[in-house]
Parts: sequence; structure tokens; C-alpha cells
Amino acid sequence: MLRNKKGDMTPFDMGRKPKKQNPLLLPLIWGGSWLMTRKFRLRIERRNMKGLKPPYLVLSTHQGFSDYYIAPLALFPRRAAYVSDMEGFAAFGEWLYRGIGCIGKRRYVPDVTVVRNIRHALFQQHVPVVVFPESRHSNVGTTSCIPDNMGKLVKMLGVPLVILSVHGSYLANPFWDESHTRKTRMEAVLECVYTAQEVAALGEEEIQETVRQRLSYDEYRWQREQGIKITYSRRAEGLHKALYQCIACGREGGMLSQGSELSCGICGAVWEMDVYGCLRSKASGDGQIHIPDWYEWQRRQAQRECGENGGICQDFAVRVEALPSQRGFVDMGEGKLFLNAAGFSLEYAGEELFFPHKTRESVQTEYDYRGRGQCIVLSTRDCCYYIYSEDASFLPTKLQFISEYLKEAQDGKIIAESLSERTKRSGSDISEKGRD
Repeated sequence: MLRNKKGDMTPFDMGRKPKKQNPLLLPLIWGGSWLMTRKFRLRIERRNMKGLKPPYLVLSTHQGFSDYYIAPLALFPRRAAYVSDMEGFAAFGEWLYRGIGCIGKRRYVPDVTVVRNIRHALFQQHVPVVVFPESRHSNVGTTSCIPDNMGKLVKMLGVPLVILSVHGSYLANPFWDESHTRKTRMEAVLECVYTAQEVAALGEEEIQETVRQRLSYDEYRWQREQGIKITYSRRAEGLHKALYQCIACGREGGMLSQGSELSCGICGAVWEMDVYGCLRSKASGDGQIHIPDWYEWQRRQAQRECGENGGICQDFAVRVEALPSQRGFVDMGEGKLFLNAAGFSLEYAGEELFFPHKTRESVQTEYDYRGRGQCIVLSTRDCCYYIYSEDASFLPTKLQFISEYLKEAQDGKIIAESLSERTKRSGSDISEKGRD
């Protein structure tokens, strides 16, 4: 772990202006990125980029860690600035991270200083700025939550909008098992979708919808369409962290995975993950389950639970680690995490913090953070709190679903229809397939 041995809780200086990429580090950036992606036979296509000069904004999909290597290669030979989570500064050191052009940010925390630093990089340093709107790696190979203010940001900046869309990053290192790399290939498309003049003429809503569509992906569908076989014998191990609820019996927290099999330790149902990423019941031997369908079924179950109970109210015994700055983590000891319709409340060492659902698009989930286990991350402007629990009902994916649902509900949005549409796009009704 990245330990802050002195227990220094001084916050990271978000207001400090970003540095332009150090020329001496450029060979390291590009050479390292090439070495890290060569085994995936990365192919990059550029569309409408001829003659485009900075400043411009790049919004990228964020399936996995390889995206950090793909972006520099896609923009080569231009320098760039990258909006990055605080953990990177702690993991690699502030000098190096600033040297490669990173702008610090805490996930799902509105912060005007980040926008100011983006503007500085665009208009003072005249470099492209890369933003990963999803803010976290994909849980099951589909798009995570896209903030509703992307159209507003693009409109406010008034620069050309470029979209970087990647395929294969999740398949190589699925979030629930990032320590084992699968053999696959990667593709990326870098495309200018709007010029500065087009941005000026369009409304925020139209730009937002374009961003949402261009950043949409389904990696398991892409895998099947491309005929990519993943023959890794342990390809399903870890999947139970994302698929925590059994579709056969409906029970939570009893899912297990080993080798190429996903199973329920409560009812005994078993599914085999084939080389194309589909799940098939070993009992019936017929029917295929699209993993994102199962994932979205869990989301609807979590929503239904909130509705039937007139809200939600849970509490967990937790341990807390704080990340205030690049100096590393501070152990805050044991505490309590409370969840209700208004937000999360965290109590530890005589302190109490409240994280309202309304102010954050989602919750950061971690399935095995640096070997420490599953956790969620809640942040303020001054600190990130990594929250772990041994409680069997502490299910990070479910907590993410609940938080997103309550955020949308408090915003007055109807999300049941959008979820239904998403399920139709990804496949047929999971409830029928799961009970065959």
C-alpha cells in the first residue's frame, strides 16, 4: 500500500496549475505506451483529425487501465494533458505525474478548480486535454455513468470536441480480475465530432446526447461480433464480484467463481463462461446469458428494493483509509457507514461525514483494491475515503446501483424506461433466461 507514514492530512493542492509535459519524459510516455500495448496488436484509426490543431478537448471511454496507454499513442506526436484521479499521484509520485501532464481530480466531486486547470492547459499551454468522463473502469464491459454536465463543459470551453473510443481494453483486463491479462486485440478510433464553430452553434443537450452515444459500448457484444476467442482457463474467476446476485434463486452474496465457471453457493446453480464471453447454464445446457443483461437485472432488483421499502436504510461496520494527497493513505481505523435515501454517512474516530446522493453521479467501486479486498470510495474536495467491510451485505456493486438510482430520483428523472431500453439493446429478458 501507499502509506502516508506521518499521517499528514494536508489536502492535495488542486489549485496548482498543471505543467506542460516534460520533453524529456515524452520518449518514456510514448515508448512505454507502445510496449504496453504491442501484444494486443493495437490498431488506431483517426477520423476528421487532419489539420486539427490544439486546443481541443478529448473525451475517452474508460474500460480499463490500458486506456492510459492508448490515449498518448492516439494523440502522437502531440503532447497532451490528462485529468487523473488522486490515486495516480500517490502511486507514481507527484513529480512524475505532473511531469507527464496530469491534472488532479477526485472522482464524482464537483470542483471548479479542475475546470480552471483544463482551461489553462487548453489556452495557455495549447495542448489537447483528455478527460475520462466515466471516472472508473467498466464493471462488466459496458459504459459506466456519464455525467450530465459534459455538454455544458464542451459548450463552455468552446473548443473542438474529439472522441476517443476504445475496444478490447476491458476484455484484456476485466475490472473484476485486472491482475490476469487475457489474450485479445485492441482497436481505437480518434475522431473529431464537432469543430469549434459547430460547438458554438449547438445546444448543450444535443452535445450531451452525442457524447453519451459516442461513449457507449458493449465489449461482450463486440467480442462476439469480432469472433474473438478468449481461451484463458480461469476466465470467469472474479466475475462474482460484479454479478453478486443469483438469477436462479434471487439470493445475494452467495455467488462464487472458479476457472471458467460462475456458481451460486446457496442454490447450487452453475454457469459456464464460454470463449466468447457468454454464460450458459450447466444444468440445462441451452440458452446463453449476456453478462451485461445479468448486471442490469441486478440494477433493477436494487431499484425495486428501494421502491418497495419506501427507501433504503442500511449500516455496516467498516474500516477506513483516507487519501488526502499524493503522500499516500492514512489508516483511520474502524467506523460505521450508514446508507439512507439522502446519502451516505461515515463515522470514524469521532468524526462524521455526510455524502449526499444528489451531489455525485455515482460511487467508485473497487473489487480488490491493491489486494485489500472490495471497497467503495467516497470523496470530499479535500480527501478520498476508501471504505472496506467484512459484512456479507456490503456489496459495492449494489451500493453503486442504489446511489445512482437515488441520485436520479432526487433529480426528478424517470430512469426505469432508460434501463429497459438499455436491456433491449443488449439482449432479451434476463429473468427468463436465468430461470431456465
